[in-house]
Amino acid sequence: MISIRFKPTGTKSRKQWRVVVIDSRLPRTGRLIEEIGFYNPLVEPPDVKIKMDRYEAWVKKGARPSETVKAVIARRPK
Repeated sequence: MISIRFKPTGTKSRKQWRVVVIDSRLPRTGRLIEEIGFYNPLVEPPDVKIKMDRYEAWVKKGARPSETVKAVIARRPK
């Protein structure tokens, strides 16, 4: 199954996250299919950039976003 989830980047105390499309059986830092955005929670307001056209295309193909990704997308500024 294909999932849309976060992949950690940055240093130990300054975590940032990439939003990636990946096979759910692989580890979260494993080989990804496509990077569709990023999320930086350390700035105010949190920096969220997601290619919504690519996100919607993957969801239509059957990819399942994680609960955290869904929550971040719902909270992001329009």
